Amino acid sequence: MKSKLMNFLKKIIVLTILMSPNIVNADFFEDISNKIADNPKRLSYGISVADIDQNEKYEFIVTGFGYPNLALSYDNGKLINVTSQKIFSDEFRKTIGVAACDVDRDGYEEIYFLNTDTYSGTKKYSDRLIDLEGNKFLDMFEIEKNKKELNLTAGRSVACVDRKGNGEYGIYVSNYGGPTRFYEIENNKIKDKSADLNLDKVTGGRAVVSGHILTDRSDIFAANERGANFLLKNNNGFFEDVAFDYRVDDVIQNGRGTTLSDILYRGRLDIISGNWQGYHRAYVLRDNKFKDIGNIKFDKPSRIRTIISADFDNDGYDEVFMNNIAEPNKLFRIKENGIFEEIMLETGLEPDGFGTGAAVADIDGDGILELLVSRGESKEQSLTLYKAKVKKDSKYLRIKPLNKYGAPARGATVTLITDQRKHSKTIDAGSGYLCQMEPVAHYGIRKNEKNFKLEVKWTNGKKELINISELNKTITIKQK
Repeated sequence: MKSKLMNFLKKIIVLTILMSPNIVNADFFEDISNKIADNPKRLSYGISVADIDQNEKYEFIVTGFGYPNLALSYDNGKLINVTSQKIFSDEFRKTIGVAACDVDRDGYEEIYFLNTDTYSGTKKYSDRLIDLEGNKFLDMFEIEKNKKELNLTAGRSVACVDRKGNGEYGIYVSNYGGPTRFYEIENNKIKDKSADLNLDKVTGGRAVVSGHILTDRSDIFAANERGANFLLKNNNGFFEDVAFDYRVDDVIQNGRGTTLSDILYRGRLDIISGNWQGYHRAYVLRDNKFKDIGNIKFDKPSRIRTIISADFDNDGYDEVFMNNIAEPNKLFRIKENGIFEEIMLETGLEPDGFGTGAAVADIDGDGILELLVSRGESKEQSLTLYKAKVKKDSKYLRIKPLNKYGAPARGATVTLITDQRKHSKTIDAGSGYLCQMEPVAHYGIRKNEKNFKLEVKWTNGKKELINISELNKTITIKQK
């Protein structure tokens, strides 16, 4: 009798889980790590996605902490490291953060490698700003006229900010135990403009994102540790911290993974911010205040690192991948009205993984995003690569905006407008926590969706509306 009762209770529990509206129980990802040609155990951190060799193909740029930085390109069914130049691989420095953007306005992105050989304060090795001249990489900080601007403070994340809206990107460096840096090219020299822009604050800098958060220009949200977050409102190229006014200062929490996401599918970007062993936030702007609308499962504290918002399975709804370190990863689908539906992971769970970073890109060009996870920190581990199991009849649309110089328009906003939604995505400026996604807005298409239009909001606030007549393609849009 007792065993029958126990079996009955087990069935009730299983049925309850399966019928729960906020839990999905299908194996979501497949592990395709075997596509990484050479994948030894190592200490890896941040990942960016950029075209490092100007061949119109994106690479995963993977940083190494005492290990070589990699540039993984997809070729003949494999991810292969395509550079071994010492100035790029730089295995003797300890690189953790990375972001790419066109700082010198030549139409190609430079790569900022943030090195950290100490936890906080003064460090031994400076950062690098890598440019390609001919077939050779050079570090712009090693040019004599730029050496006085070296960043010798321990840091975490780095993001690209087109503060004037004219394609002249600056680089926000989130430092720890020293002043924030903001580098621009001025009179053909690298200059730290942070003091001029009211950005040279000392805090425990962690994550930083930039895009259309409050204004028609590139605003900045920085998630910090042992201090308040920053919400830096762009006022004609200068910045005012309004985090307290908008209720995102989150003083008692310690920021980590952060991303911009259209949580309500209403055609505007909001903020998803993870806190280290603290409550995670899904901030939605209402009545000039941000309100956390995440549910109990989503907000639950974890050892969070990177957070990614992307449509992995091409169903037209974004998923949120939460990469944790030394505890299982989590995945949620954002349904209508900002409902976070948990997807119970099997593949990609990585309960013993020391996750340090992650990034997405359609690296093989098949219209489905790949997710690359970097690991290490306290234990050498290999990279892992995942891809969602997508229905055969699924459709997608990819939008690649280029600014007036022909470079990726990092910080621009793309909005898909249909009969079912208005769905905004940012062209990722980096570095939600150490990482930066591909500079493409990727949309899965919902069932029976029609009447497709696109609105591109450039970094100067101007908008461009485009009718879409064909799906399953990548559309490149050049700023006029």
